[in-house]
Amino acid sequence: MNRRSLLSRASALAATLAITTLSAAAQAQTSITAPVPVKNVVLVHGLFADGSSWGKVIPLLQAQGLHVTSVQNPLTSLADDAAAVKRVLAQQDGPTLLVGHSYAGMVITQAGDAPQVAGLVYIAARAPDAGEDYPALTRKFTPAPASAGIQWSGDWATLTESAFVKDFAGDLPTAEARSYFAVQQPFARAITQARTTVAAWRLKPTWYAVSTQDRTIDPDLQRFMAQRMGAKTIELPASHVSLLSRPQEVANLIISAAQAQR
Repeated sequence: MNRRSLLSRASALAATLAITTLSAAAQAQTSITAPVPVKNVVLVHGLFADGSSWGKVIPLLQAQGLHVTSVQNPLTSLADDAAAVKRVLAQQDGPTLLVGHSYAGMVITQAGDAPQVAGLVYIAARAPDAGEDYPALTRKFTPAPASAGIQWSGDWATLTESAFVKDFAGDLPTAEARSYFAVQQPFARAITQARTTVAAWRLKPTWYAVSTQDRTIDPDLQRFMAQRMGAKTIELPASHVSLLSRPQEVANLIISAAQAQR
């Protein structure tokens, strides 16, 4: 075999080895960076409610093969509520989407830095920055009529029936709104003074559903918070309880968020 043939065969072998090495490296890189599918969704309720407020959304998510858990917040303090969420997160097997309605936006902002949280979905929800005075932020916008209906008994508060029906769940049939009024849980005064110490929305992908007819959190305040966090945003012609009056649209947003993480 002459020198030219040897060089030709050596070059071909080197090229083959290089291609094999690059292919193996690409496969290894793919196995490292490929996202793990999000199959878990943890739902967190706000004030004047309990976990049953997600009752219309849950079966829609389950029908898409998602594993769903609705947290029962104690509503005793932001720290207690965040701890309750983190206990549920610890029970999830794999990446999890964390969804909060109303005050629960504050809770998921605090608890959402957990490593298994793949994204955050806010439904007409608070989204304060770390250390931000949320009541001061609300005063920069039109006052929410529902706040006038808060009634205190010592250090615990609920919403009056008239405010609940008109300003909290205004687009539900009155009989249905009254049934949800009956299961609202009182919340502790400590929540009104709470501030988040972290802003998980600065760390995780976010989605937001603005309720354009909201009388509990001003719609423009919702838009401000959604824009500030860079959330993928939809607007729903709904009261504060879009999860009850527009469950399919809310579920669709959650499903799209879960699919975006796949």
